[in-house]
Amino acid sequence: MGDDQSRMEFYKQMFGGAWITQGLWVAAELGIADLLADGPCKVEELAAKTGAHAGSLYRVLRALAGVGVFSHDGHGRFSLTPLADLLRSDVPGSQRALAILMGGEFHAAWGELLHSAKTGEPGFNKKFGMPFFQYVAEHPDRHDFYDAAMEGVHGRETQPMLNAYDFSAFGTVIDVGGGNGSTVVGILARHPAVQGILFDLPAVAERARSGLVGSNQANRLHVVGGDFFSAVPGGADVYLLRHVIHDWLDEDAVSILRNCRDAMSPGAKVLVVEMVLPSENEPSFGKWLDLMMLLVAGKERTEAEYSQLFTDAGLRMTRVIPTESDVSIVEGVPAS
Repeated sequence: MGDDQSRMEFYKQMFGGAWITQGLWVAAELGIADLLADGPCKVEELAAKTGAHAGSLYRVLRALAGVGVFSHDGHGRFSLTPLADLLRSDVPGSQRALAILMGGEFHAAWGELLHSAKTGEPGFNKKFGMPFFQYVAEHPDRHDFYDAAMEGVHGRETQPMLNAYDFSAFGTVIDVGGGNGSTVVGILARHPAVQGILFDLPAVAERARSGLVGSNQANRLHVVGGDFFSAVPGGADVYLLRHVIHDWLDEDAVSILRNCRDAMSPGAKVLVVEMVLPSENEPSFGKWLDLMMLLVAGKERTEAEYSQLFTDAGLRMTRVIPTESDVSIVEGVPAS
């Protein structure tokens, strides 16, 4: 990328990425893709159904059509494309909830990245006056979006994780901070002899319990409410923390891992499922996700940093297992 034109084009694309995110947010918040599920529609009809201004909505959708999200027939009618289909609410792998969070609260928090870079303080707290998880707890309407967004961005990692690690040798797996239970349910579905425990905050556990009623794995899954900063249930063979440790800075991350260590029997294992950052100049989506975690008082880490966390928590890292997705499985055992 040596010539001036190529370098200028690079920056044009980078700056435009933020604009596209905002366009996706508008379409997702208004539910445009859901309205187009039955076929093409004129922008005036879309505006009437969403309470939007027709001329302005047209300009947003026209811009999105220019990058392959929606199709424009030149006469004011828009239709779905394969990319736009993922903005529907009712499709596998839906990205609608993630688009809403990325264009809404998280976009606002990104505006405080300079504050975070200068002070080390979370930009989300500065923008919204409270930590992210408190914000979600106080805005129940956003909690469902958050759960759906995490499923949308991380759900496709479950099968690669199961392909990379054999859980069949274990009697009981506890999913620490397991949210809606999708991860542990995936493990139980793959391994019929395994028992599961879903452990999360009482309100989260209750919501998960209601959502799991009638599922095929419900009879092998015990849902427990509690606080992993206080204690973690004992009696499991595997303590699984998937996209949990990256939510916290080192002191809190060590506290969570130490509580798992205190609950573990000598033969138990802890599995941390996260992106493991490469070093130096190697490109990685995780390095950009790390900046988002900076905004919410979290952190993505390298293999060496995970090893240090384990050591500080009384654990010994035994191996790092890559998967076919962006995440790796960091395995540890109680230190002797």
